[in-house]
Amino acid sequence: MFDFGQYLGFLAFLTILTIGFWLMFFLIAFIPYWLGGTLLEIFRMKREAKRKAREES
Repeated sequence: MFDFGQYLGFLAFLTILTIGFWLMFFLIAFIPYWLGGTLLEIFRMKREAKRKAREES
């Protein structure tokens, strides 16, 4: 059915397809999660700094 070269090509195709799938999964799922957490932490730090400034004055 397949000779060895075609088999290796098919395995290479499946490997590239799988790597592409997980890369897209990472870019779509993890990066917005990371950005959201970073923005939330920045917001909390600014809010805490304002509260400390109010307490000092």
